[in-house]
Order: sequence, then C-alpha cells, then structure tokens
Amino acid sequence: MLGVTSLRQAIEKLGPYQSLTLLAVPVCLVEPLKLIALAVAGEGHWISGTAMIIAAYAASLLIVERLFAVVKPKLLKLHWFAKLWARFVVIRDKLARAFRGTSGS
Repeated sequence: MLGVTSLRQAIEKLGPYQSLTLLAVPVCLVEPLKLIALAVAGEGHWISGTAMIIAAYAASLLIVERLFAVVKPKLLKLHWFAKLWARFVVIRDKLARAFRGTSGS
C-alpha cells in the first residue's frame, strides 16, 4: 500500500486548480461512457450495455468518489466552488429531509 499512500500525498500537494483538473479527467472519461452504454443497450445489446453501465458506475464510485474526497479540501479553497458546494449541500439536505418525511424545524 506504499504506492497508494505516496500517490495520495502527491495529490494532496497539488493546488486547487490542479486538483480540479485531476478530478475532471476521470469524470470526462466515465460520464460519457454511461451515455454510450445507454446507447449500446438501446440498440438491443442488453448484456454489453448493462456491463458497460455497471463498469462506468463502479469506476465512478471507486475512482471519482475517492479522488473527490482527497481533493475536496483544495477545491473548497476556490471561492466559486465553495459557494456551489454550500448550495448543493443545502439542497441535498432539504431533499433528504423531504424524502424522510421530517421537517428541519
């Protein structure tokens, strides 16, 4: 696990915009793959399309999510990102309360 630790440390040393660029690379690869998988399944290749969708979501969870957790502190140093993130969290919490059926007050 020494390689993973040193990779994480190297990523943590990046600046905010470098971190954003690093995060954008896998997102730009994984998200279009989901749409392509949907098109493949729509053409009647259900098994291939389903396998592609599963692989894309797995990559999204295993790579993008973990990478975001590492670079998030750097991204929050960007004023515009911090504002967007705060709005996202407020909306997410309101939706979570609505689905749970509880009011926040």
